[in-house]
Amino acid sequence: MARVSRIIACCLGILGLATLAHAQEVRGARPNIEYRLIEQQPVATGDKIEVIDFFWYGCPYCYELQPALEDWISRKPADVALRRIPAILRDGWAPHVRVYYTLEALGEIERLHQRAYHSYHVEELHMSKPDVMAQWAVRHGIDRQKWLDAYSSSEVAQKVQQAKELTQAYNVQGTPSLVVDGRYLTSSSMAGSVRGVIPILDDLVTIARQQRARK
Repeated sequence: MARVSRIIACCLGILGLATLAHAQEVRGARPNIEYRLIEQQPVATGDKIEVIDFFWYGCPYCYELQPALEDWISRKPADVALRRIPAILRDGWAPHVRVYYTLEALGEIERLHQRAYHSYHVEELHMSKPDVMAQWAVRHGIDRQKWLDAYSSSEVAQKVQQAKELTQAYNVQGTPSLVVDGRYLTSSSMAGSVRGVIPILDDLVTIARQQRARK
């Protein structure tokens, strides 16, 4: 029952308007239906259009999105950069966020990010248990002590707190959510399906590019 409630939470629809500003429609992307505007957030990718993937390892819809998202990453335009931010919509999600940032601290995101998803959803990995995660890390070629040191480090703890603050700042209300250039937010619920997110994402990148050209 607890897992069911968490799954329900991860796919809550995103409601309401965040700003009175308006954006131009592109190829059918419908404002306030398939995406919404949020209060402008800082962009960390410089001259490149920023796409942020707000996710939770425990979210089945995030897991379902991965093949399409990875394909999109492989073909994304050169002027687009992807960031991943693990969302925290409730305290029980924090251990998953700690796992992500531990992988990042050890330089293992590229190798083990998708494996972490698979282990949770297929192998029923208990990510909330530090000992279980240490064993998982060892099975995937990471030294146990290095994992434990990173997992319990102040740097990782700080990033977990920052992830919580960013989830709130971007007004993320469900996962998966994608934010383009700190302003345009879409999600699987707004797109109408998990796979429907990618065409909307392409539209939002186009909108962001047009907005940048006007400046």
